[in-house]
Amino acid sequence: MVVREMKIADWNQVARIYEQGIATGFATFEKTVPDYNSWSQAHLEKCRLVAEENGKITGWAALSPVSSRCVYGGVGEVSVYIEKSNRGKGVGKLLLEQLITESEKAGFWTIQSGIFPENEGSIQLHKKVGFRFIGKRERVGKLDGAWRDNLLFEKRSIKIGID
Repeated sequence: MVVREMKIADWNQVARIYEQGIATGFATFEKTVPDYNSWSQAHLEKCRLVAEENGKITGWAALSPVSSRCVYGGVGEVSVYIEKSNRGKGVGKLLLEQLITESEKAGFWTIQSGIFPENEGSIQLHKKVGFRFIGKRERVGKLDGAWRDNLLFEKRSIKIGID
């Protein structure tokens, strides 16, 4: 398995994996997969990765800006999605480890994830690669008419001197 930069040609497979995550009901507040242009505008051009095995995308990870304010320019929001049949096989760990490396090369000092409390696999994955729990945002948004909590995890860059 290799982790590499995402290409536009990967979008159909990436979108299919994103759709699988949406279907769980605990991976995102999104209800549908956007078109590539909308997705691309919402995610930073740097730090878009896919895991690939035998020509098949098995997962993806990307960063979104947390704010348009310049003081938050080194803070990114993590998205990581694993193809249904590959969950629990280390794909997410490979992607997040590479995302951490790439984010530090790009000058990010903090990457963070908002995770639904029910998404135990994602919580464990983030802990494995050094993210720390920093708080719970209660009833931060509605999904299917129900208020949902979100757990906030962050990883500070040790290379930039913040840990």
